[in-house]
Amino acid sequence: MAKRAVHRRARKILGEDPVAVVWCEIHKPIPTPPKDVHRAAGRKRLKPGHHWLLYVGGVVFFFVVIPLMLIDKLGDGLGRPTASRRDRTRDRQQDPTNGIFDGDWNLTAGQLLLRWYGYSPNPKRLVMLAHERVCIATSPRRRLSPTKADDFRTVAEFPLDQVRVEGEAGQPRGFATFRLRFADGSWLEVGRLGEPEDADHFLRTISG
Repeated sequence: MAKRAVHRRARKILGEDPVAVVWCEIHKPIPTPPKDVHRAAGRKRLKPGHHWLLYVGGVVFFFVVIPLMLIDKLGDGLGRPTASRRDRTRDRQQDPTNGIFDGDWNLTAGQLLLRWYGYSPNPKRLVMLAHERVCIATSPRRRLSPTKADDFRTVAEFPLDQVRVEGEAGQPRGFATFRLRFADGSWLEVGRLGEPEDADHFLRTISG
């Protein structure tokens, strides 16, 4: 379970013991919004921040791995679209939302998605269920330990008549997801649920 520091902080934010909490992430890349919509939302970032080691790995990959791959592929018709590449392109064209949300950037889910990484470059969000509301919190830090974080703050809050949390218990660990479905008909799906015991309890709570 999440450490006492997390629950203590959640209790302080909510003013009551949380019904259930779970760390989660947007588990797929956020689709590109229309330019005018993105501009109206303040041009917030649409990707999470990364630790400097990841950038080092990217440099190594670009200057070492890619040249080796190109050399290896020269005799295999490099540049000719493969069936799998065509399939991926077709899938993206058929589902421009990437299965993350309902597709309307002007509704609640779309507006929340536009500001998701603007609240914090860290991809992890703590969803807290209370008796009368659902809160989404995050840490301002680029990195955090989900079991020990004690500096997260609420970035979005919805009364229960404005949001319904939907998910099924017993989903395979590592693949479990749930949806925030809002009163205006929009929805947002999240995954990569952290802390298995918290995730199991959260999914049992919302499916009960």
